[in-house]
Amino acid sequence: MFDRFGRKIDYIRLSITDRCNFRCRYCMPEGVVLVPHREILSYEELLQVAGAAVELGISKFKVTGGEPLVRRGCMDFLARLKGLPGVEAVTLTTNGALLAQEAVRLSELGIDGVNVSLDAADRETFVSITGVDQLDQVLEGISASVSAGIPTKLNCVLLPGCLERLASLARFAERGIDVRFIEVMPIGAGGALPGPSWDEGLAVLRREWPDLTPVDEHRGNGPARYYASRQLSGRIGGIAAVSRRFCAGCNRVRLTSTGRLKPCLCYGEGSDLRAVLQECPQNLLPALRAAILKKPEAHSFAQAGGVTERLGMGQIGG
Repeated sequence: MFDRFGRKIDYIRLSITDRCNFRCRYCMPEGVVLVPHREILSYEELLQVAGAAVELGISKFKVTGGEPLVRRGCMDFLARLKGLPGVEAVTLTTNGALLAQEAVRLSELGIDGVNVSLDAADRETFVSITGVDQLDQVLEGISASVSAGIPTKLNCVLLPGCLERLASLARFAERGIDVRFIEVMPIGAGGALPGPSWDEGLAVLRREWPDLTPVDEHRGNGPARYYASRQLSGRIGGIAAVSRRFCAGCNRVRLTSTGRLKPCLCYGEGSDLRAVLQECPQNLLPALRAAILKKPEAHSFAQAGGVTERLGMGQIGG
C-alpha cells in the first residue's frame, strides 16, 4: 500500500524475539531488561500479522531478533512464512553464531537471503564488541551459508575507532559477499557511540580499492548504495542512515517481538497489534493500515532531542 506521502510500503521487518546470545555494546549491552516470554508474539500471531500485511501489498519480509535463531521453532516459522500466498521474499538477519548448523535447511526451505552482522574480523576486537568469543563460529556460519548457495551479505556498523579495520571486513567481498557499512543510529546504547560517517568510511576503503565506483543496482530490499571494484566479486554498500536521509524512498515498517508496529525507527510511537490480536482480531487489517498511514515523513536522527524511541535496537528488531 501507499502511505500518506505516496511511498510504496512493501517491506516489513518481523522481530521474533528480544533474546540474543551476544551482548553487542551498541545493541544489547549487559543490563538490558528482557520481556517475559508471555508477552512475545506467538508464531501463529506473527503469521496473522504477515497475512494481513500481504493483503495490504507487503510482500517482502525480514525476520530479525534479538537473534532469531535462538528462538525454538524459528526454522519451521520461516518455512510457514515463506509458504504464505503473496509472499515474494523472506530473508533473515543473524549474528551468525548458529548459522552453520542451519544453513542447509535454510537453503532447502528457499530462504531468499541471509544478512550476518559482523563488526570485526579479528578476535580481540570481536570479543570487545560482542562480549563473546565466538568469531570462529560466525566465520563458519558465513562459509556454510555461501556454500549452501544462499545470497549472503555482511552488515558492519561504523563504530567509533573502526576505520582501521574496515578493509579487513570489506575483503569478504573478494568471496562474492556483499559487505554493507551502516552508520550508527542514535537508538538505545547506540546514542552514546557516535561513529564515523559513511563518507569517511568510503574514503578509507578507496585507499585500498581506488576504483570503487557507485553502481545503480538493487541488491535487496534496503536503502544501501552499492560500489563496485574490479578486484572484488561482491559489492561494497553504504547505509548512510544519519548523514544522508533516505526517508523519501523508505518502503518499510517494523514489528517488535511484543507486537508493536513501528512506522519509523526514530520515534517511540507505534500501534499495539498484540492487543488487537488478543481483543479484536477482526480489526487487525484496519489497525495495520492505520499504523502505516501514520508513518512520518522523515526521521530526526541528526536533531537534538529528535529521537523519542527509548528501546534499544535489540528490543526493536533493528
